[in-house]
Amino acid sequence: MQLAVDTLSVARGGIAVLEGLSFRVEAGKALILRGPNGIGKTTLLRSIAGLQPPLNGTIDAPEDSIAYAAHSDGIKHVLTVRENLEFWAEVFGTGDITSALHAFALEPLASRPAGALSAGQKRRLGLARLLVSARPIWVLDEPTVSLDVDAVAMFAAAIRSHLSSGGIALIATHIDLGLDADILDVAPFKARAPLARDDAMEGFL
Repeated sequence: MQLAVDTLSVARGGIAVLEGLSFRVEAGKALILRGPNGIGKTTLLRSIAGLQPPLNGTIDAPEDSIAYAAHSDGIKHVLTVRENLEFWAEVFGTGDITSALHAFALEPLASRPAGALSAGQKRRLGLARLLVSARPIWVLDEPTVSLDVDAVAMFAAAIRSHLSSGGIALIATHIDLGLDADILDVAPFKARAPLARDDAMEGFL
């Protein structure tokens, strides 16, 4: 199994932001994406996750293999922590949520409505969804936002466990997670500004 991206170009608001990206991530490996804010990392990840089409290039991954965690925690505030995870376990057909509760120290919060959680607790719950997805490729956009040091360690441990079982992780983050991972700086792939046509100003002359 692998995630393969070949000569990929992606756009935000119809304007190209990154172009010509190619990389491979094999089973058991992680790739960290780096680059300045606004360069297009989120757009790239959304395209890889299948949420928006790329302008050009190909994305090759097994069908239904990708779990995506974005800036939003993706939780239902009126449901309890346990009910949120049970909902996603039913969606993905995995059933058991015990390991997800344990991995992110959510057992004491299992009966609490998600809307009553702190920002960091909501983030932990959102990330715990990955564990009930049973999908081998995790595509993660700044996953450590709102997490304290202990929670970052929980997340890093979850990633290491995922990789050790043959999973793949593609992560946009500026935080050192202590992973044995390759790093890809996307800045060199910033899309070039479209060239102005010679006759573009003729109407003003």
